[in-house]
Amino acid sequence: MLKQADTLRKETVFERFGGKGELQITHFLEGDEFKAKGRLFAKNVLLPGASLGLHQHNGDFETYVILSGEGLLNDNGELKTVKAGDVIVTPNGEKHSIENTGSANLEFLALILFD
Repeated sequence: MLKQADTLRKETVFERFGGKGELQITHFLEGDEFKAKGRLFAKNVLLPGASLGLHQHNGDFETYVILSGEGLLNDNGELKTVKAGDVIVTPNGEKHSIENTGSANLEFLALILFD
């Protein structure tokens, strides 16, 4: 199956999980395509100064792959800088947030699978 780029669902959300500014999401998989194994596979784009607020994963875990830009990760209260090529894993029961601290967009893949 081929999904053409212009057919993918795109959405813009603001202040996600109590964060700041704009998050652009391009969904690669939807609904039944997950075969009950997960709930999100998408490219996320945080504009400069934007963030996803601190949130906890319950019953699932999330992986980010940073594609471009730079940011600040809150990994269960520990702050860490992130850049292109970094991979972030947030296990079930743990918390994270991410903020774009650069002057360019922070782009990353996000995958949420059920635990």
